[in-house]
Amino acid sequence: MLNLGSAAGQVFVAQVVIVVLLVAAGVIALVLLAQQYSMREAQQKSVTAAEAFANSPGVVAALDGPNPTAVLQPRAEAARKRTGVDFIVVMNTHGIRYTHPFPGAIGKKFSGPIGPALAGRVTVERSKGGPPLPGGSGPAIQAVVPVFRDNGSVAGLVSAGVKVQNVTRLAQQQLPIVIGTGAAALVVSTAGTVLVSRRLRRQTHGLGPTEMTRMYEHHDAVLHAVREGVLIIGADGRLLLVNDEAQRLLDLPADAERRHVGDLGLDSRTARLLASGEPVTDGVHLAGDRLLAVNKRPTAPFGGHAGHVVTLRDTTELALVSGRAEEARGRLKLLYDAGLRIGTTLDVVRTAEELADVAVPRFADGVIVDLLDAVIQGHDPGEERPRQMRRTAISGRLHGLPLTPPGELITFLPTTPQARALERRRAEHEPDLRQAKGWQAQNPDLARSALEHGWHSLVTVPLQARGVVLGLASFWRTADSPAYAEEDLSFAEELAARAAICLDNARRFTREHATAVTLQRSLLPRGLPQQDALDIAWRYLPAQAGVGGDWFDVIPLPGARVAMVVGDVVGHGLHAAATMGRLSTAVRNLSALDLPPDELLGFLDELVAHMDADESGAEADQKVTGATCLYAVYDPVSGSCTITRAGHLGPALIHPDGTVTFPDTPLSPPLGLGSGLPVETATLRLPEDSRLVLFTDGLIGDRHRDLDTGLHLLRDVLARPHRTPEQTCRALVETLLSERPRDDVVLLVARTRVVDPAQVRAWDIPSDPAAVSRIRSDVGRQLETWGLAPLAFATELITSELVTNAIRYGTQPIRLRLLHERNLICEVADGSSTSPHLRRAAITDEGGRGLFLIAQFAERWGTRHTAHGKIIWTEQSIDGGAAAHGADLADALLDQWDE
Repeated sequence: MLNLGSAAGQVFVAQVVIVVLLVAAGVIALVLLAQQYSMREAQQKSVTAAEAFANSPGVVAALDGPNPTAVLQPRAEAARKRTGVDFIVVMNTHGIRYTHPFPGAIGKKFSGPIGPALAGRVTVERSKGGPPLPGGSGPAIQAVVPVFRDNGSVAGLVSAGVKVQNVTRLAQQQLPIVIGTGAAALVVSTAGTVLVSRRLRRQTHGLGPTEMTRMYEHHDAVLHAVREGVLIIGADGRLLLVNDEAQRLLDLPADAERRHVGDLGLDSRTARLLASGEPVTDGVHLAGDRLLAVNKRPTAPFGGHAGHVVTLRDTTELALVSGRAEEARGRLKLLYDAGLRIGTTLDVVRTAEELADVAVPRFADGVIVDLLDAVIQGHDPGEERPRQMRRTAISGRLHGLPLTPPGELITFLPTTPQARALERRRAEHEPDLRQAKGWQAQNPDLARSALEHGWHSLVTVPLQARGVVLGLASFWRTADSPAYAEEDLSFAEELAARAAICLDNARRFTREHATAVTLQRSLLPRGLPQQDALDIAWRYLPAQAGVGGDWFDVIPLPGARVAMVVGDVVGHGLHAAATMGRLSTAVRNLSALDLPPDELLGFLDELVAHMDADESGAEADQKVTGATCLYAVYDPVSGSCTITRAGHLGPALIHPDGTVTFPDTPLSPPLGLGSGLPVETATLRLPEDSRLVLFTDGLIGDRHRDLDTGLHLLRDVLARPHRTPEQTCRALVETLLSERPRDDVVLLVARTRVVDPAQVRAWDIPSDPAAVSRIRSDVGRQLETWGLAPLAFATELITSELVTNAIRYGTQPIRLRLLHERNLICEVADGSSTSPHLRRAAITDEGGRGLFLIAQFAERWGTRHTAHGKIIWTEQSIDGGAAAHGADLADALLDQWDE
């Protein structure tokens, strides 16, 4: 402890010095206090003595008597000795002494001021000199009091006092006591310092003054410099410590420390928070206009006295930044949602509606979208800046206003923000619609109603993509939403730009879709051909998402037969439509050759394979792979239907009793993948009034159901007897299809008819030329029976030529068949596979003119091969064509010998 080189010794010496200084200061203070007390006691003593003598009986009478000195001098000296003062002097109102301890001073002028006493006041002063006194000469403390008569006038003055040196002597008498007390205090202080030093050494763990000072300075600097408020509150709710930041945050007074938190002028919520004993962790508290983050912990568990330490952090700016960040996040989320929700259908109107819906209510309370007519129709809007647009979409709480309804044209005046936005090609806004005179001029009734309903702010932005304006989007806000500011314009433009891209994509798709639909419809049959074999109804529905490659055809064949074709080219767009057209044309051309269904699909498969092989370069990705086809030929004479299919769904068959079946027909690979394999066929016997249903997968396939489920639904819908083909088509479309099919749909419903046996006549012909004349006679009689006598000459000529050729060049069996249907059909079948060819005979040729004559008298003629030979057929019109042919017969024959 006595080692001055140690921290404890330095602390001890410092404490001793401090105690000595304190004792010395105490001694000096005591001396001064003693002197001050003695002076005050002397003053009291002087005033008391003077007042007592002045008010003693007989003093006034003596002053007014003839010899005041004789009466008052003895009494004054006696009173002086009794009271312990150094003098009592009685004087008249002129200050002439009547009494004095030193008789030589009687009759002389009093040395002190007497004016205040003559005025009736008591005066106490310290005199600097005067006549000698019993206590010695020198300064004295004297009091001067007036002596009043009964009427209140001053009869004289009395002065009493004590010498200053006597007062000092009294203080010196107390000095030994003071010094002794100081010495005792020094000893006690030294002992206490020793104890404190030892305790301090234990508590500071041997830290020296330098370390302690540095630590204190560091803690003090941190406490007052940190940007976090710190308060220490005692258990009784008094504020023990507050740093500068806490004082600023809570707006505390300068003398806040040691005051109760309830007396600091805080609001009730803040006062309760600070005074309560409950801990707080990261609490958010609003103090005035500041948002504070509060943490509160008890101090007792950590060695301190009972109480709490409170830390405050100003998060107002952080809250503002967080609010802006939240707003920015919300707008980014809105843009993200816009990317997901706008442009889902590639429909221009629906895309505009999606833009209006996505902006309400997160950016606007109401949205109006106006588009150019050219955009809605899919055309290029051009570079002009028109002010006339068509109202396309309305969303939000705008429906109660007298707005131009969707679908109507609207022309914007030049003063409107919409016209300015179109002219400048940037967003325009009206923060206060009450001041927007140009907007109000467009539609005064709308403006008045909108203002009455609280609409107060507007942002209008052009919808432009790839440098072309497509339309306008107008965003509105009501009274319960903040007005649009300048920073809202950039967001509106970003939202509009994203929507405009989707609109332009939808516009382009609309144009391409319309082009593809036009192309596809031009390639599909515009009407059904006239024929008596089938009663047919059909539907073709293009996909809303893009034109596909579905097609169908109904092709009349010789012999009153009818071919039905349904096909599907996988894919969408112009390429699929063009490919469908090529396949449809190929099927029709191959059908003209009257090929069997299996051979026809074999040729079609080879054609598709060649088409794929010819694709190269950029077109290599657009091959025809995935094309399917079903080809069916119905013969109304026999009631048979031959079906073959390549990768296509089989038909459904509705029997006359309403039973629905799916006939088992062989399935070949899709077109282009057959690799030369033979195509199988199936022949069905269809009773009259059966209904054959051909369709593509778009009818039964859907994203919400698989093909099996679709087939079950199809069976349920078809199981209704006595429906016409048209009614069946309508029921299937209404039940199985949505409003916006995702794929093309082709549906063909054919109700079978059977030719009356009375309308068919057949003959077996022997290989004898003599049978020709007999056959001609039989044919003539049959035509008379049918009422076709005018056709007898031409028909007999055609029959004789065909039968003669079959006998001469063909093989058995030879058969002739006449069909009285829409036309008169003549068929000659034989067992030979050789086909005749039309040629011009020379002058010297004996033959070669028969087929030429047949071609002249028949509307059509041709050859078809069968499994056992061939059939040469002709068709003749039964509605007046025979007369013309008969009249020209001579000319037709003579033309062969023009030379």
